Amino acid sequence: MQYTLKNEILEMTADTHGAEILSVTRGGKEYIWNGAPEFWGRRTPILFPFVGQVRGGGYRHNNVRYPMGQHGFARDEEFEMGEKTEDSISFVLRDNERTRSVYPFSFALTVTYTLQGDTVIVEWNVRNTGDEILYFSIGAHPAFFCPVDGKGSWADYAIEIRKDGQPLSGMRIRPIQDGGNVGDVVKEIALDRGRITPTQELFSHDALILEGEQADEVSLIDPDGHAYVTVGFDTPLVGIWSPALKNAPFICIEPWCGRTDSVHFSGELSQREYGNQLNSGEQFHREYSMKFL
Repeated sequence: MQYTLKNEILEMTADTHGAEILSVTRGGKEYIWNGAPEFWGRRTPILFPFVGQVRGGGYRHNNVRYPMGQHGFARDEEFEMGEKTEDSISFVLRDNERTRSVYPFSFALTVTYTLQGDTVIVEWNVRNTGDEILYFSIGAHPAFFCPVDGKGSWADYAIEIRKDGQPLSGMRIRPIQDGGNVGDVVKEIALDRGRITPTQELFSHDALILEGEQADEVSLIDPDGHAYVTVGFDTPLVGIWSPALKNAPFICIEPWCGRTDSVHFSGELSQREYGNQLNSGEQFHREYSMKFL
């Protein structure tokens, strides 16, 4: 089931399937990737209860191994519609027989979208509805048209990365290895006043993962020098991604509370880097924003 929110500036459509945003328009301009399968068949999936690749295609909890695909299962689940107002809507996913077969935890995940002028606020709320500690990761994966509105090519655009309002001079990443896990080598990428031109080579090793709260804002800059979309966040990581060597006309900006495993990781679920945990009855809340010019 699809639902639409409108205000004086934006129109947003979201689906109960995966609680995924399907469209955000301003003055007829579409910002959200259309999900064409020849490039990438998704648009803005929610990553839960895992972010990234689980090493070896499975994880261990209490010495039991469970299979798990990349980015968890929430993006493929049907959410219930929660509350809806004139400018906001929420969707709820609770554990069920399917989820418990691969993830033996009780939870309630609520995703809320709110329109505030030219901005969409996205809120995540995870509640532990079980008796044991809940271990999880959560992240966003919104894809934005680039080029946007049919203007120019990637060579005319830039990615701008900031922290506390200041452009970064560079970013530190650990490139993803074959198998989808991060390696040991730290790569420094220079930025020009916070900006870098997107190229196919830039994403040749999958996503650029900025760890350790390096940034809190990432923008896509159009040929006129304007930030046509800005994603603001307070998450410990952010991924920036486009499919390697596909010339795909979109770029993803992905706030994450969690990360793909290291190539060396062999521990239990509770030991995953950047993981989160909740005691029985506790709640986790985080939000990020998407501003559209």
